Amino acid sequence: MTVGGWRPARVVDAVEATASARVLHLEVPGWPGNDAGQHVDVRLTAEDGYQAVRSYSLGSYGPAAAIELAVDEIPDGEVSPYLVRDVLPGDELEVKGPLGGYFVWRPGGAEPVQLIAGGSGIVPLMAIVRAATDAGAAASVRLLYSVRTAQDAIYRDELARAAEDGGVAVAWRYTRTPPAGWDGPVGRVDADTLRAATWAPDREPIVYVCGPTGFVEHVANTLVGLGHPPARIKTERFGGG
Repeated sequence: MTVGGWRPARVVDAVEATASARVLHLEVPGWPGNDAGQHVDVRLTAEDGYQAVRSYSLGSYGPAAAIELAVDEIPDGEVSPYLVRDVLPGDELEVKGPLGGYFVWRPGGAEPVQLIAGGSGIVPLMAIVRAATDAGAAASVRLLYSVRTAQDAIYRDELARAAEDGGVAVAWRYTRTPPAGWDGPVGRVDADTLRAATWAPDREPIVYVCGPTGFVEHVANTLVGLGHPPARIKTERFGGG
């Protein structure tokens, strides 16, 4: 039953993804399904009636009775610390969605797909990787994932499998400490990184960029400077937690 668009959601499991992030699976009765790249609003209600609402991208896609969120903790946030540190299987939340029709990918297009993630911005792009793989379009997808260290990468093992088995080209950029044996550059994503790790502008890819506001703006502006048309660049920025 929905009230004002809100649906009850029960936590099925909560799995540690990194030291500061968890992957949550929620059972949502009557969930209508969603496109890869969409998000939901999550509402928590305290015993005194106080409510807090935050938006979280969906790592899952398609028709299903369950959805997947991956939440990275913002230490001074109202919602993310609870979802990462305290929520337990069986707990009840409320969700509204699916939301968003702009930052989505649907099978059927012939153009190359470029995904660029910063930190927890990987979540909706993981849904696109999964959808493209299931649709047999993995070879058209490239992903560039920027993280501080390898230990900060959400979905690290699944991305390795996608690269090995599914044909998705996955490139990494470490901004602080690279893993042992890394012989690539370390630091912020720059024009050289984008030239080396993404589809060239003349391939006319559709580009999805997701992450913190500063990261997204820097990457989008750099892509335009390299010749990518602004209309081919879709962006999604993360806010408070």
